[in-house]
This record gives sequence, C-alpha cells and structure tokens, in this order.
Amino acid sequence: MKLTLATFTAALLLGTAAHAGSLEDIKSAGTLRIGTEGTYAPFTYHDASGALVGFDVEIGREIAERLGVEVEFVEGKWDGLIAGLASDRYDAVINQVGITEERQARFDFSKPYIVSKAVLIVKDDNEDIASFADLDGKRAAQSLTSNYGRIAEEAGASLVGTEGFDQSIQLVLTGRADATINDNLSYLDFKKQKPDAPVKIVASEAEAAASGVVVQKDNPELVAEIDKALDAIRADGTYETISQKYFGADVSR
Repeated sequence: MKLTLATFTAALLLGTAAHAGSLEDIKSAGTLRIGTEGTYAPFTYHDASGALVGFDVEIGREIAERLGVEVEFVEGKWDGLIAGLASDRYDAVINQVGITEERQARFDFSKPYIVSKAVLIVKDDNEDIASFADLDGKRAAQSLTSNYGRIAEEAGASLVGTEGFDQSIQLVLTGRADATINDNLSYLDFKKQKPDAPVKIVASEAEAAASGVVVQKDNPELVAEIDKALDAIRADGTYETISQKYFGADVSR
C-alpha cells in the first residue's frame, strides 16, 4: 500500500511539473495557458455569440501560434489574476498588466506590447481648454480615486465624480463637466464605436504607461521566445491588423 501511494504521489508531482510555466514545460504540454479577465472590453471580453475576443486575446493567440503550441484561456477576476500566475493556474497573464518595478520584483515581463497615455478630452466646440493647465477652475469628470483624477486636481480642476470612462464622457457631452482626463486606449475604443461623437483630444501626457505579458519569475527562455513572437507579429503586419481592428490606430507606441 505504501509503495502504491508513493507511486501515485510521484505521478501527481510529475503531472504538476509539466505545468510549471517554463518554456520547456509549455512545449512539453503543447499548450500555453493564459490568464485573462474576459470582462474588459476591448481587450478581453465575450462577443454576442459568447466567444472570448479582444485585443489581448488575439495577441495571446498569435503568441501561442508562434510558440508552436495550442492556447488555453483561463478567466478570472482582476484582483486574483496575478495571484493565479503565482499559484500556477496558468503560464502567463495577458490582461493590460502595467510594467512596474514592484511587479518586476515578483514576475518576469515581456517587452511592451501596448502603451497608453493620459489624454485630455473635451467637446468638439470647446475652445477654452487646450492644455492641462487650462483645467484651472474648470470641472473635470473623473473617478475620484484614479490617477487621472489626481492629475486633474493638481491642474486646478474641481472634480465631478464618476464611475468610469463611459460616464465621464457622457458628462462632457451633456455639458455637466468641461473635460475629462482619461486613457487614450479607452478614447480610441469609444471613437471606434461612435465615430461621430462630438469630442476631441486636446492634450496628452508625454510619458506613456506600457503593458507586457507576465510570466513566472526567472523565466528568461520563455520571455525571450515571447519577445521573439511579438517581434514577428509586428514584422508581418499582424499587430497592425489587430490594432486597427480594435482601436483604429497603432497602439504599440
């Protein structure tokens, strides 16, 4: 009985080792497991048919193809997404995870595959606001705890609290706010869906925030292959096609 139990335990250990998240294990399993939310359009969400789609999803599929393996998406809430990587629920996370020093201390990142900037958005006919400095004394529609809200306050704006981008834009459109500072990717997605909406970008921050593919720590071989895949995706025009599909613009820089 002891021998049987030991053998069974060893088999379990071998089985989990094949999913440890290294390049060798991914190749051996023949599958790249990707953690993603599935509720964050246009990056990772479900379309009307129920299929998982989005910018990040398509990038993930292309990476797996160039690694020569199948892809398996494992959906989870944002709060537990990176923790799931640490507990080996998947091999990588592709979900707009910003590359920060704190995260780099715990995980490895690919090179950036998308960047975002804070942009200042006003109505098309607004001639009073042309820069962040012009927000002084104006009303900015912002999520009160966001970095964008902090930027608006530092510029001298009074904040009109909202629950996110869509509500902020609506307040600008209806004149209940003079402007909103928000993410350029959200703006591009909005204009892709509603090209005739009378809003415009009048200023943007010079510094961009980059997101990368996150994998378990000390995985240089896997990172190198993902970077190689990303280079190939850009070189053959695939990245441009995906970028235009979801944003109508190149979002790599």
